[in-house]
Amino acid sequence: MYSLKTPLITAILSAGLIAGTSAQAEEQLLIGSTSTSSSQYGYFVAVGQIINQHVDDVRTSVVETGATVDNLRRILRNQVDMGLVTTNVGYHAYAGEGEFEGRPVDNRLLWVYSQAPQNVVMREDAGVTSMAELDGARLNPGITGSATEATTIEVMETLGLAPEYVRGSTTDVVAGVKDNRMAGYVKSGVGEKLDGSSMDIATFTPIQVLSLSDEQTEILSEQMPDISVVNIPEGAADGVPAYSTWSFGLAMHSSPELSEETAYQIVKAVMENPEPQVSALANLADVDIAELTLSSGTVPFHPGAARYFEEQGYEIPEHLMPTE
Repeated sequence: MYSLKTPLITAILSAGLIAGTSAQAEEQLLIGSTSTSSSQYGYFVAVGQIINQHVDDVRTSVVETGATVDNLRRILRNQVDMGLVTTNVGYHAYAGEGEFEGRPVDNRLLWVYSQAPQNVVMREDAGVTSMAELDGARLNPGITGSATEATTIEVMETLGLAPEYVRGSTTDVVAGVKDNRMAGYVKSGVGEKLDGSSMDIATFTPIQVLSLSDEQTEILSEQMPDISVVNIPEGAADGVPAYSTWSFGLAMHSSPELSEETAYQIVKAVMENPEPQVSALANLADVDIAELTLSSGTVPFHPGAARYFEEQGYEIPEHLMPTE
């Protein structure tokens, strides 16, 4: 018997099939970030929102990770599609050097968004007033698996220093410094300001930031060309005088498996929507991300990223040209 429900059921089923097809066509991407307690985590959440709003048929989710080294390992295992990678460790991974000797990670540059001074933040009562006095001090070198951790250890070895390293997440370390279970930690700054976790410690615990000496600066400049030494002016936090420290770039790198068109659309969306990024990290208001990318990138561009920069009239340096 013919029923009016028949065409309705058919229409509902057809609509469901169409919706299912659309959902299946949407590309799902994972972005590896860092600890949720880091100010950098908010930046990647903002980037994920930009992509979701401005790139058709792409849906991203931000994953809390151990930052750079962890993200590179996840890229290698196809567990994330892109993520936070510092310029120095990204280069080591690409070239198969240092920690990645014999097992390189093919990772590609999308953009560099900030410089990251590495601040040695100590309790004022720790009895450590210079980098030379760090021998034996209980120091967190950076969250486990992060570029901060890897670079801090290399810097200390290069300078002939041997702190007693204490590992842990940012949350654990902040609590440990507050409770005087460790003397201090190394944490990426936000531009020329201390990170939010350092400001949290400083609320109730007087802190100081150690500075490189002229001799130490010279040693690092000669023996660690993958990082730079920067001079931070007075005012990184209340009462903190000017100091010198090491730095590297913070970047978004991706797997080479990311399609050219998707990479192009992502880079275009991020470059043309700066406001959410500045809202997440106020210091980006004065940063030209395109120029910073071209001057600070260390591994070849993803072809999709290179396509966007070329369309905008930028000349891509030879070492950033895409490779097969």
